[in-house]
Amino acid sequence: MGINYLAVLLATVAQFAIGAIWYMPIFGKLWGEIHGFNKMSKSEQKEAQRGMLPLLLVQLIITALTTVVLAKFFVLLPNYAPYSLAALIWIGFFVPVQIAAVIFGDTKPKWFVAKTLIMSSGSYVCLLAATAILTNIK
Repeated sequence: MGINYLAVLLATVAQFAIGAIWYMPIFGKLWGEIHGFNKMSKSEQKEAQRGMLPLLLVQLIITALTTVVLAKFFVLLPNYAPYSLAALIWIGFFVPVQIAAVIFGDTKPKWFVAKTLIMSSGSYVCLLAATAILTNIK
């Protein structure tokens, strides 16, 4: 069995949508405080938002790449339960990278825990959604 690229596309879109919900309505206010957006003027906020489009495009491409790799893991390791494999990938790769990004990414120490929890739990929800789509769309 190979990779189902329709499932990869749907899982990518789902993860991107989850990320938008995660970082805007759910944690947007706290995320803005962590990054100092709440201290910007309205015009500075609008300018920062305009600069987001290229970054969102990069994020979409990266999400597609990680989704293809996740799908490939499911193909290469068919004897592993998909959700267990996704959890191992999350705890072994996503969480350490996100912790390092928080520590070395100019985050104020008072925000280390909150930012790490927001990022790592968001990536786990995305991985669970991608797993559901990749394993159920044939």
